[in-house]
Amino acid sequence: MLMHVPDGFFDAPTSIATGLIAAGAVGFSLQRANREIRETGPALAGLTAAFVFAVQMVNFPVGAGTSGHLLGGALAAALVGPWSAVLVMSTVLLVQGLLFADGGLTALGTNITLMGLVTVLVGYFVTRALLKALPKRVGSVVPATTVGALVSVPVAALCFTGLYAIGGAVDIPLGKLATAMVGWHILVGLGEAVITAAVLSAVVATRPDLVYAARHLQADLVLVDADGNSSTVSPDRPIAARPAGRSYGVGIAATLLVAGVVSLFASAHPDGLEFVGAKLGFEGAAKSSAVAGSPLADYGVNGIANSQVSGALAGIIGVLVTIVVGLAIAKIASLRSSARADKAV
Repeated sequence: MLMHVPDGFFDAPTSIATGLIAAGAVGFSLQRANREIRETGPALAGLTAAFVFAVQMVNFPVGAGTSGHLLGGALAAALVGPWSAVLVMSTVLLVQGLLFADGGLTALGTNITLMGLVTVLVGYFVTRALLKALPKRVGSVVPATTVGALVSVPVAALCFTGLYAIGGAVDIPLGKLATAMVGWHILVGLGEAVITAAVLSAVVATRPDLVYAARHLQADLVLVDADGNSSTVSPDRPIAARPAGRSYGVGIAATLLVAGVVSLFASAHPDGLEFVGAKLGFEGAAKSSAVAGSPLADYGVNGIANSQVSGALAGIIGVLVTIVVGLAIAKIASLRSSARADKAV
């Protein structure tokens, strides 16, 4: 079920460069995420990271023996805000890379850049642009984010092509690479859009106060004076947040269900990147991860013979670890900003 860019696809300078980009993005996000975390809370960031981890385990077929999986950048940005979403996606990719050997360690910066930065920012800015054109109501978040999710996936695929043009390990026609990557990932993007719409619709319908992109979408107020003259004003306050303990419990239960049960029915076909790599001849450049011997490598628990039990247990472990790591990183982001505020005083 390996899904991400492995070691060996890019040369060392390119991997180092994307590593620096990723490190800079995470550092910047740690500084900027505090306002978002104050509104949504660190627990939501941890839960969002765990949910993205779980749903990424579920590959869905897209045709011709190929599969895709949720990237989740646009969804995370809508739920917790763009800078928190970068931290969420980086958490997911870190756990996948270190514990499950999913994506290479030297390619971790590449995966964070493509899936943790490009998809988040493209998805978020497309969502914001559409929200300015759509009616100013909470329900507009769903179609806006759905389009953002759809667009973010082929854009990330195109960015992969750009990186490959700079430092790809195997000399292949870049036009064919771009056409194949974007073409297949448009199909993957359709699946991404459907999943994003379904998840976000459920959350918006029940707890719009937990959706970052929806909390400032109260409708304008129309004021009418005694003479019948009307004026429109925009409320300054976001939707008030309510206690979310029960909602978090439901979210954790759903996430564990996806990781421990639904993931067992994931498509076994290669994902878009693997498929294109095999067709164009650069799949052989992939190298095994340095943690390929991990007890949880390839989303199974070493020593458990039953593949379904092994896969379910690995998914559950991954969810729990991701919640803890995501919550810790969100806490660090809030503490860093609080410390700077104290120094300013």
